[in-house]
Amino acid sequence: MAGITLDNVVKRYGRLEVVHGIDLEIAHNEFVVLVGPSGCGKSTTLRMIAGLEDISDGEVRIGDRVVNDLPPRKRNISMVFQNYALYPHMNVRDNLGFGLKIAGQSPAVIEERVNEAAEILGLSELLERIPAELSGGQRQRVAMGRAIVRHPDAFLFDEPLSNLDAKLRVQMRTEIKKLHAKVRTTVVYVTHDQVEAMTLADRIVVMKDGHIEQVGRPMEVFNHPVNTFVASFIGSPPMNLIPATVAAGQVRFSDGTTVPVPTRLADLVAEGQDVVFGIRPDDLTPVGHGIHEARETADIELTVELAELLGTETLIYTRFAGQEVQGKMFDPRDVVPGERLTFRLSLDKAHVFDATTQKSVRAL
Repeated sequence: MAGITLDNVVKRYGRLEVVHGIDLEIAHNEFVVLVGPSGCGKSTTLRMIAGLEDISDGEVRIGDRVVNDLPPRKRNISMVFQNYALYPHMNVRDNLGFGLKIAGQSPAVIEERVNEAAEILGLSELLERIPAELSGGQRQRVAMGRAIVRHPDAFLFDEPLSNLDAKLRVQMRTEIKKLHAKVRTTVVYVTHDQVEAMTLADRIVVMKDGHIEQVGRPMEVFNHPVNTFVASFIGSPPMNLIPATVAAGQVRFSDGTTVPVPTRLADLVAEGQDVVFGIRPDDLTPVGHGIHEARETADIELTVELAELLGTETLIYTRFAGQEVQGKMFDPRDVVPGERLTFRLSLDKAHVFDATTQKSVRAL
């Protein structure tokens, strides 16, 4: 088992550079999730760690070994892909042990490790079944078991849950979290699903266009996004981002509405500065229907355009300063389009970004 280091790692396809000098330290036993939209370079980065893609520049280390020129089989990593890639004619036992057999391990070692992995993943009663007799979740557990038996330095997961239905994805997230608690090894996990990232990661690496935008613990990234991209990508529903201008200690929106600059940010903005005001739907709630006890608040009256009843909460779509925003009601009642509601903004939860750089004023 070992940590992983990426030192100024670059990937080019001909003249096209798709990963731009990434620096990242992943500690031994850490669970790190690379997250971002399609085409951001996260899977390419994972494949460079695995040895499935050549590294154009920079250095990748697994433990104390530079692995740039090592083939995948010599890196002592195990990778779990989107598709299960199980041998259809082999039962679960043989699928789990096949890699060890090819590596020349003795039958006794193979049996011991297969039984160990089956016990960890709840597969002991399924060892004689073939893949066609398994559910999607069971097949994914077999794919993970095939990785476990190798006792690798690190596990690499490339969007392993994307082919499962919503219920199974939730179940398998739990399985993967339990697996890491039992096996305790380094994990690098790629997903475009920010909910997976938030629930699984020790640290999140948010990527965009081949660059790392922010690295941090899930709630750190959620509560303190460094720019508007991270703010809009991490969080479901996404943060509302509304253009505005700072004037006389107020945030002034295009429709003339003003709210006070949050006290904690007052010294970080300048008179006349064009900004983007960020507020999460959880912090934009009809008066009397919120869950936060905010120290600083501001009230605005808005018209409901659409309401989605979600059981314990209602997501409300409305328009503010010329654009669609979302708020939440936490003790749901029927809300109808056209209804006027007074919304309370929790200013101590609000964010302000510079309109030119798109960076948080906290990060400038």
